[in-house]
Amino acid sequence: MVKNWLSFSVGSLLFVGAVAIPRDTAAQKKPAPTPSPSFSTDVAPIVDKYCVKCHAGDAAPGGVRLTKGMTGTAALKNASVWSRVAKAISEKRMPPPQSPQPTETQRKTMTRWIDTSFSANCNLADPGKVTLRRLNREEYNNSVRDLLGVSVRPADDFPNDDVGYGFDNIGDVLSMSPLLMEKYLTASEQVMKEAIRVPKVATQTVLGDSMAYSAGGITAVDNALEYSGQGMASAQFKVKTPGWYRIQVRASEDHAGPDNAKLEVKVGRDLVTTFTVTSPRRKPGIYAVPVHMVAGDVTLSVAFVNDYYVAAQNGKPFEDRNAYVYSVELIGPIEDNPIRTEFQRRLIPEIPAKGSEEVEARKNLEWFASRAYRRPIMTEELDRLMKVFQMGMRGGDGYERAMQVSCQAVLCNPNFLFRVELDAANQPARSLNSYELASRLSYFLWSSLPDETLYATAKSGDLLKPEIMKEQVARMMKDPRSAAIIDNFAMQWLQLRKIYNFQPDKKLFPDYNPDLMNAMIDESKMTFAHVMSEDRPILEFIDSKYTFVNEALAKHYGIPGVTGDAMRLVSTVGTPRGGVLTQGAVLAITSNPSRTSPTKRGKWILEQILGSPPPPPPPGVGDLAEGSKVDSSLSLRQKMEVHRKNPACATCHTKMDALGFGFENFDAVGRWRTKDGTLTIDSTATLPDGKKFSGPAQLKAVLMGNRKEFTVSFVEKLMTFALGRGMNANDKCFVDDVVKRAESNGYKFSAIVQGIVASEPFRKRKGE
Repeated sequence: MVKNWLSFSVGSLLFVGAVAIPRDTAAQKKPAPTPSPSFSTDVAPIVDKYCVKCHAGDAAPGGVRLTKGMTGTAALKNASVWSRVAKAISEKRMPPPQSPQPTETQRKTMTRWIDTSFSANCNLADPGKVTLRRLNREEYNNSVRDLLGVSVRPADDFPNDDVGYGFDNIGDVLSMSPLLMEKYLTASEQVMKEAIRVPKVATQTVLGDSMAYSAGGITAVDNALEYSGQGMASAQFKVKTPGWYRIQVRASEDHAGPDNAKLEVKVGRDLVTTFTVTSPRRKPGIYAVPVHMVAGDVTLSVAFVNDYYVAAQNGKPFEDRNAYVYSVELIGPIEDNPIRTEFQRRLIPEIPAKGSEEVEARKNLEWFASRAYRRPIMTEELDRLMKVFQMGMRGGDGYERAMQVSCQAVLCNPNFLFRVELDAANQPARSLNSYELASRLSYFLWSSLPDETLYATAKSGDLLKPEIMKEQVARMMKDPRSAAIIDNFAMQWLQLRKIYNFQPDKKLFPDYNPDLMNAMIDESKMTFAHVMSEDRPILEFIDSKYTFVNEALAKHYGIPGVTGDAMRLVSTVGTPRGGVLTQGAVLAITSNPSRTSPTKRGKWILEQILGSPPPPPPPGVGDLAEGSKVDSSLSLRQKMEVHRKNPACATCHTKMDALGFGFENFDAVGRWRTKDGTLTIDSTATLPDGKKFSGPAQLKAVLMGNRKEFTVSFVEKLMTFALGRGMNANDKCFVDDVVKRAESNGYKFSAIVQGIVASEPFRKRKGE
């Protein structure tokens, strides 16, 4: 059982000042660096004058609560708040436009104090702690697929996973309900029946000494037939229902010469198979083969076909190869496909001889449970599994059924259902062991458990070596299973799952249909896949010279020369397209059913691209001012200007709406337009920092100018997905390291992945 639930806590940051001493050189004397701002002298007066009036008390806007006369020590205890303050000040979103404004120098003083204070102690920053987390639905489906080789997706029937920080793999929200536990029990039975196919049928058995045989090389010995020479014995069976059956022969051999004994099995005159008997005489084994039968009486025969005898000579004993048949069974008809699965052949190479079942079961369950738990199974855990196996055998279920039930127990164990990283009491931050690191890596890149190669690398301990880790990441990124990053990270980062609930007005947008919607989703997914697989700069998510379309989507976009349903890479040079912001799926999910929404589009850019989500709107504030106060003849832009006259709305909407207006030339389903009804589209806007632009091309240029802001946001989101926990101010140092790595490597996708995997939060965890 899982012993405890791990919770996430944010450690406080301490500020240690540093004195910079200028150095003289023979060639040049460098100017002394500007001293770091002091909170009490430089920052507190600005806060008292421009911030405290609005941000005091429990109802402070956005949850940013500041007090007059606060000290630097008190301020440093709330890194997350000051991180938000820095963004708002630098972007000129705060103070609100109608309030007194600090000078540019004062803004820089505040942001510089925040940056230097909270980055001064990066060497003391802890790596954080991830709550013990359950496999989400996709991780469960992928894990049973890769563990068992089954194609069923039982977790599709599970309750939806909760979402935290934009993703559904966050440990803090992945709870376990009684209903879900019942679903796990049902799913374990379902997948194990598919993975280990045990026939639910009656068995017709003929003992060896009851079979008919010709005199000569065959004799009845101890309830068996001994083949001392080449010969054949047969038995009669009745097939009532046509279908698939299984023939099982329990046999052994006296080994002699270079080969094992071989037994030919025939149905009537037709040869079914030739068994190579490897079981020694005292430990007979089961040899099985599936066969399709027609109804009626049938004769099954077993013939020994490679007799071998060398007489004693020159002091050497004689050699005599013999075969023994103890029983022949006909099992069926079999309801399911009788062909044994690859997993079944790996777990149960053959039915063990009587008396050796437990030895074989223990060996094979140890292999399976270790793979399922993503670490070597402990002796006491294996002992408990063996009790399940023994109960199955005592119940008369047979070896395969007992193994099937034992594997079900593995799939219901918390060590499979949860990603366990347990710490001893009072343990400080520690490095993950190789198995924990392998699990983090595989669930990050594949949303599944480690494969045999990664597990073997963890078992050897080599995975702890940075160069080996780097090699494994490169290998795994080339594996088809890395598509899980697209399905699980990209779809959630871009919020594309919302499109399944987007229902545009059919009268206004009659051409929008499920096929077009799927093409839009494929466009975004293929763009992400292209950047990832070709290791291109992530800046192409903002602006690129290509996209992916089929005939329907190309027609929707007005791109000529594309025919057929297949998606393909096309140039967007000379068109307003390029980058995810101009793709139909993103434009649709940020629209209303009957019209565009600059607010939604601007909010999406702030949240998903710039990592600066606005605070929730004040209570009682609607999307737009309505009723008699707003003239219905006004354009959407004019109506929104009325909305922004509300001081409670202006602060956030000034930047949010400006960003959204840049994409007003795209309608609610992503088509290009120059008019909204009879009104000409105005896609010009001015950002709070004074930057002006017109249309999507210029806005994308503005965003490209803020590439570091986008890179930080992308790294934070990918790291959140990789770790299964939210980022906080204490992670700033680690995020900055990954961003620097990306900048020095041309913003390539692989540089970010390798940077995250090499980071302390990924390789370590904070203790209890």
